[in-house]
Amino acid sequence: MKGFCDNIEQRTIANDDFRRVLYTGHHLQLVLMTLQPGDEIGSEIHDDRDQFFRVEEGEGAIDIDGVANAVSDDFAVIVPAGARHNVRNTGDRPLRLYTIYGPPEHLDGIVQATKAEADARHHDEEWDGKTTE
Repeated sequence: MKGFCDNIEQRTIANDDFRRVLYTGHHLQLVLMTLQPGDEIGSEIHDDRDQFFRVEEGEGAIDIDGVANAVSDDFAVIVPAGARHNVRNTGDRPLRLYTIYGPPEHLDGIVQATKAEADARHHDEEWDGKTTE
């Protein structure tokens, strides 16, 4: 096995897709995300996982249990399991970030260009147990 080794900042800034799964292990998943101005991931709760977010570019808010945490370039946020959370782009340019969580949630290698596409395909593209390697 070789794992994942790459310049995550460059990959994140170059990403234009709403969701792009870069690596899926047995216990975690690495995903690039880009939210356009005014977009959001949508409020959600993961009872079984903590989630790490790293903002590379843009301005937004990561809401955790009703508290809006302003974020911008170079911010990191951890959302504890069981917390209701949302990521929102509050700026006037794309919000580019990556997230790491486990267990994996999406099919390995999946690319969803827009939020609408992600919403429409989400249940058909849930993780099937297959990893990157």
